[in-house]
Amino acid sequence: MYIPFEEMPKNSRIWIYQADRKLSDAEVAEIEIVVKDFVEQWVAHSTPLKASYKIVYNRFIVLAVDQDYHPASGCSIDASVRMILDLQAKYGVDLLDKMNVTFKSGEFIAHKSLIDFKKMAKEKAVNANTIVFNNLVNTIEEFEEYWEVSAAESWHSRFF
Repeated sequence: MYIPFEEMPKNSRIWIYQADRKLSDAEVAEIEIVVKDFVEQWVAHSTPLKASYKIVYNRFIVLAVDQDYHPASGCSIDASVRMILDLQAKYGVDLLDKMNVTFKSGEFIAHKSLIDFKKMAKEKAVNANTIVFNNLVNTIEEFEEYWEVSAAESWHSRFF
């Protein structure tokens, strides 16, 4: 059962999928339809989940579940990953590689492999003040407060 993202409880569990490239507005419009349809029908052990999604910067797909209403199960999480895999295949984009770093470079959002990001840190092309996207956040509250943070405030700090 779809709930607007802004109306989800702050302690709702989230999963963030980052694209390895910026999605076009047309792609985002199509993806929104697919993801909303999925969320509207998302269930755990035949019980509808109170769920939502948000697409941010034409690059991140954020799924949310109100775990207090009914928790996501392994099977329901697997179903969401299958939907993400379908999107990857259809749009030729990588959404599941966790060994990449996405960060702000001025107003531009850059996406680099972890190895390239480490190299950039060593060369001082990025620094502890660089805004990074910490996709390890687990709740909407953490997403709102700790998703876009300086590298010094995230797990990326080990590179500086």
